[in-house]
Amino acid sequence: MTDERPQRRPQHDRPKKRDVNGWIVLDKGVGMTSTHAVAAVKRALSAKKAGHAGTLDPLASGILPIALGEATKTVPFIMDGRKSYVFTVAWGAETNTDDSEGEIVERTDRVPDASEIEALLPRFVGQIQQVPPRFSAIKIQGERAYDLARDGEVVELQARTVEIDRLSLVHHDGDRSILEADCGKGTYVRAIARDLGRAIGCLGHIAALRRTRVGPFTEEDAVVVNDLATEAAALRPVETALSELPSINVSRDMAGRLMRGQSIILRGREAPLSGKIYATCGGVLVAVGDIERGELVPHRVFNLGA
Repeated sequence: MTDERPQRRPQHDRPKKRDVNGWIVLDKGVGMTSTHAVAAVKRALSAKKAGHAGTLDPLASGILPIALGEATKTVPFIMDGRKSYVFTVAWGAETNTDDSEGEIVERTDRVPDASEIEALLPRFVGQIQQVPPRFSAIKIQGERAYDLARDGEVVELQARTVEIDRLSLVHHDGDRSILEADCGKGTYVRAIARDLGRAIGCLGHIAALRRTRVGPFTEEDAVVVNDLATEAAALRPVETALSELPSINVSRDMAGRLMRGQSIILRGREAPLSGKIYATCGGVLVAVGDIERGELVPHRVFNLGA
């Protein structure tokens, strides 16, 4: 009898993992989880270390910034960045997930017209109070809200302050509307659709969602997994995540001190007086930190060959 079990791939035949440092701006497709997207990029580039900057639901497509190697140290700066979305709201029903993947919990025959929608949009611009969806990654006593909701538990999330810079109606046709939003950290577009539907009195949920910008990364920067034959064409520098911070060039001796976690004294008229800053040496990122009493105190140091 022949043994037809698949043969294990010899260890020496497996691609060797490499030190890859930088950002890949992935255009994630619908149906792929953020975790699977990271794994696909990591595998395509044979990278040792990778992580994403902000989960994108499987239902959603668009910009998913993926940090490789030393870039993972700059993820918080991207997470705090502004985001842009284009999304479709289906009117007439509310679901338990606030999108089309959930179960319908309430219906109505009411359908809004464009003027009703536009009249209420200003209510959702600026700093507003928003209750996150029950199916979200927010933790309740150490448990993810979506895990509790899937187990049938009643999930009660508290409203929190979020900031929406722009919310506009792009197209309206019967029971569907396409909108665009620019917003800050922690904003749930699914909650915008839900709350807008309730405010109009017609109910609503997300039917399609695409993220078009995250911090400095836009659709013009994005690539799909199949185009990652080589990182040279797609890999963005680590310091791209720090584009909104001032920078300063330091000497090799100063770079050495920063790399050891030691502060350096900044002199000269152009030296910042306060705030966050990043330092480079010979065009290579060395550290990011805070200015305190005329010194740069490093909080993150980078091993990029400075």
